[in-house]
Amino acid sequence: MRVLVVEDEKPLADAVARGLRRDGMAVDVAYDGESGQEKTAITRYDVVVLDRDLPLMSGDELCGQLMSSGELTRVIMLTASGAVEDRVEGLSLGADDYLAKPFAFPELIARVRALGRRATPAQPPLLTAEDLELDPAKRIVRRSAGEIDLTRKELGVLEVLLTASGAVVSSEELLERVWDENADPFTTTVRVTMMSLRKKLGEPGIIETVVGAGYRVPSAARTGSSRD
Repeated sequence: MRVLVVEDEKPLADAVARGLRRDGMAVDVAYDGESGQEKTAITRYDVVVLDRDLPLMSGDELCGQLMSSGELTRVIMLTASGAVEDRVEGLSLGADDYLAKPFAFPELIARVRALGRRATPAQPPLLTAEDLELDPAKRIVRRSAGEIDLTRKELGVLEVLLTASGAVVSSEELLERVWDENADPFTTTVRVTMMSLRKKLGEPGIIETVVGAGYRVPSAARTGSSRD
């Protein structure tokens, strides 16, 4: 899941970003409304965590632009006020959710994940292919031999591939959906992560390489998938 945090209180913004990353999300940060606007113009985010009171461009204005863009991006607004009228006003701007500061971090994570599920076509609670099973909510992967211990990036790559329902996913798209804006597009990060993921998933191979296009997990995974 790709998330943008737009918050002018730098310590809070960085703390939120670190927490979301620990939960396996790819997170970018903007410290003012204009920077947030620039980032949303070039990257499609599943969820934007948006402070209402921002310099250069208000959170209200940025929210309005996101709502009018036609993208499936979901917005959760943050504010120092928990008054009912403020919550109503924030939601009337088109925000999908509203959270008053200070907030409990586990609640923010739960709300972001819930919104992320609404930012893409509905998916089943368990993502499966042959004997492989991924529970996105619990971040657990199992195969017939038992539970598999994956890193956050490996789990993120697998989730993107399974969510694609057999479609090919390019290395560039994996880099965008699983890493963040600081990832070097010319590195072998995706390839190295893919090699490690395949090793952990074991045999028979379930991830195919489509030469010149990317990777896929066929809807009915086949034995003997090609490897790079």
